[in-house]
Amino acid sequence: MATEMQWYVLRAVSGKEAKVKEYIDAEIKNNRFDGLVSQVLIPTEKVVQQRGSKRVVKDRTLMSGYVFVEAKLVGEIAHELRQTPNVLGFLGGMDNPTPLPLREVNQLLGKMDEMQAENPEMEIPFTIGENVKVIDGPLSGFSGVIEKIDREKRKLIVVVTVFGRSTPLELGPMQVERK
Repeated sequence: MATEMQWYVLRAVSGKEAKVKEYIDAEIKNNRFDGLVSQVLIPTEKVVQQRGSKRVVKDRTLMSGYVFVEAKLVGEIAHELRQTPNVLGFLGGMDNPTPLPLREVNQLLGKMDEMQAENPEMEIPFTIGENVKVIDGPLSGFSGVIEKIDREKRKLIVVVTVFGRSTPLELGPMQVERK
């Protein structure tokens, strides 16, 4: 068995990965694993979804049905992890689970750090001169043209015509949509 902490992959019921993580985290906090399980990880990415007129940022599981656990599998630890609700077993076999190579773990952790660093809301998918419709705020429903994009503040200057006068509005990219 392993003599140091290594990463293993638990197969979980699809859609129940968060419950498995929550359960194992609670067991770690309650010291049930005697420090032999250090952390649990579910690779996720942030995705922007349209809900009616609002855009919502959600976490989406990258590898459905898999939970990553850093553990030292000595004694009954492997058995206890397998007995966790919604866990189907270890990837690599029940009797002798195979740890993930360090290279793959670093690649996975690096990819997750990269995804957390680049927030999907930070990207402004509009261009100057583009026709847009305001979907949020007091002037919702008005149409206008993007005059300026401030990427640092993540704001758009949209010029709309109200009562025959051009009025510049400072809006976030989530407050407008393409016409």
